[in-house]
Amino acid sequence: MSDALKHECGIAQIRLLKPLEYYKEKYGTAFYGVNKMYLMMEKQHNRGQDGAGFASIKLNTQPGDRYISRVRSNAAQPIQDIFAQINFRINEEMKEHPEYANDVALQKKNIPYIGEVFLGHVRYGTFGKNSVESVHPFLRQNNWMHRNLIVAGNFNMTNVHQLFNNLVELGQHPKEKADTVTVMEKIGHFLDDEVEKLYKKLKKQGFSKVEASPMIAEQLNVTKILKKSSKNWDGGYAMAGLLGHGDSFVLRDPAGIRPAYYFKDDEVVVVASERPVIQTVFNVNFEDVQELPPGHAIITKKSGEVRIKKILEPLERKACSFERIYFSRGSDAEIYQERKNLGKFLMPEVLKAINHDTINTVFSFIPNTAETSFYGMVEAAQDELNKQKNEAILAEKETLTDERLQEILAHRLRTEKIAIKDAKLRTFITEDSSRDDLVAHVYDVTYGVVKPQDNLVIIDDSIVRGTTLKKSIIKMLDRTNPKKIVVVSSAPQIRYPDCYGIDMARLENLVAFQAALELLKENGKYDLVEEVYEKCKKQVDLEDREVQNFVKEIYEPFTDEQISDKIAELLSEESVKAEVKIIYQTVENLHKACPHNLGDWYFTGNYPTFGGNRVVNRAFMNFYEGKTDRAY
Repeated sequence: MSDALKHECGIAQIRLLKPLEYYKEKYGTAFYGVNKMYLMMEKQHNRGQDGAGFASIKLNTQPGDRYISRVRSNAAQPIQDIFAQINFRINEEMKEHPEYANDVALQKKNIPYIGEVFLGHVRYGTFGKNSVESVHPFLRQNNWMHRNLIVAGNFNMTNVHQLFNNLVELGQHPKEKADTVTVMEKIGHFLDDEVEKLYKKLKKQGFSKVEASPMIAEQLNVTKILKKSSKNWDGGYAMAGLLGHGDSFVLRDPAGIRPAYYFKDDEVVVVASERPVIQTVFNVNFEDVQELPPGHAIITKKSGEVRIKKILEPLERKACSFERIYFSRGSDAEIYQERKNLGKFLMPEVLKAINHDTINTVFSFIPNTAETSFYGMVEAAQDELNKQKNEAILAEKETLTDERLQEILAHRLRTEKIAIKDAKLRTFITEDSSRDDLVAHVYDVTYGVVKPQDNLVIIDDSIVRGTTLKKSIIKMLDRTNPKKIVVVSSAPQIRYPDCYGIDMARLENLVAFQAALELLKENGKYDLVEEVYEKCKKQVDLEDREVQNFVKEIYEPFTDEQISDKIAELLSEESVKAEVKIIYQTVENLHKACPHNLGDWYFTGNYPTFGGNRVVNRAFMNFYEGKTDRAY
């Protein structure tokens, strides 16, 4: 994605189902779980680079022995930093105590991070918060083993204020309004409640506190706790948690907005945000990894019993389509094909833009995630070229000479690597994107392959703000002196803010919104902006389920192509000599390419939860009132 867009998080959870001695015997180390967690987090590095965290729990420890370990980092390379700390501690202990080397029981008792239950998290910092205190997993401590709660998630709630007020009504005094804290405290409240009820019941039956403890662990109803806790959640989430005595869970939102996959055999239960992560780390087949159904939780009891339980009634499935376009690793078999199709389905519009002149057209892509869509586009372009060759041969069959036949067959599709990303430069300027001269040089260009009579077609996975296109890419492409530059987006126009985990909260930053406003001005319809504002304002006190998305009306007077053409105009500075055309994917073709991930609210404004409509209207009101506040 040419625009710098912070997004998403990644979760990884591992539960070992055998005693640690089993892994020592089979794999040569009792640190099998730690090693696998490192790989799972590294394989999800694409999902978060601002912070990472790791937590582990030892099962069946004696009172006085430490059973929870946690380490978090917001260093420049947080995953490496975490595991450097873990390895240092392990190596120091092993060096000081050679007697631990072949004694797994001593290792478990005395060395931190070794255990049977693991939770990992990678994140991007949002709301400008990237202190280590904001890094998951979060820990809620208690002297009762069962009441210790560790939480990490890939999520965003649209109704944080409501959830905060609910906690206050329960008599709590939350330390902050952040959704991670409110979610954890909500689960913690009902966890405490359930433990207390079980203890009272067992006490009546004559059990002492010491005798009751293992029975509470056995009888604790995690399903019931999650049902009560998540009752009023509105958002997209894959929420993972560990309880101090060893139960674990991952809960997915009812619309399936955020992804979660799991794998189970007789050795491990594994959950992650992406399927190929599990496939690669545990060397299993595509069909061995299951998708966690929306509204369901995978719950692993301390005993090792695994249950898939419905926690919330599933809504219409609206899994995030951006996962398929951009966020997830393209090594997933389905995602790879879907991204190729996204490129392929754009080809008819590209051909129109270049007047079917494939001979005088160079095809390229903006690195790196658009590369797979580029392959799909090229395959479709090759089909077109073959069709042109067939038509030429058939048209000239009566007079065709060997020389002319060779000339026709010699036509090849021209694909080149035109844009080259300078990652070091981008890293250097991240903190100060106002340095336009530096931004303009984030990409280098390959000279000498584009001729003055050529069209240059370049595909990107999406165009969000358009800043990098305007400041860098279009100017850079223009230096190759093409006749026409066609920028192709494998995603549709991003018209609305996201509120479920992607960092695009402000409407005025979206270039499609800017284009719509310009068109309203040019067509004498700018009064519509105030009308929409008044409609949004009237809904402030309504219940979420009664709120409508009135921001859609801003776009209604114009066709998709009119908005695309205006975007091209906004992103082309006067110094650009080539004609610039921008082509976006259609929503219809997006759904055709990604049939199982139909969450398209950023393109259509059709939010999958009631809270989404409130967020988009709030974002519009903030724009109108000149506020820079986030809408959620």
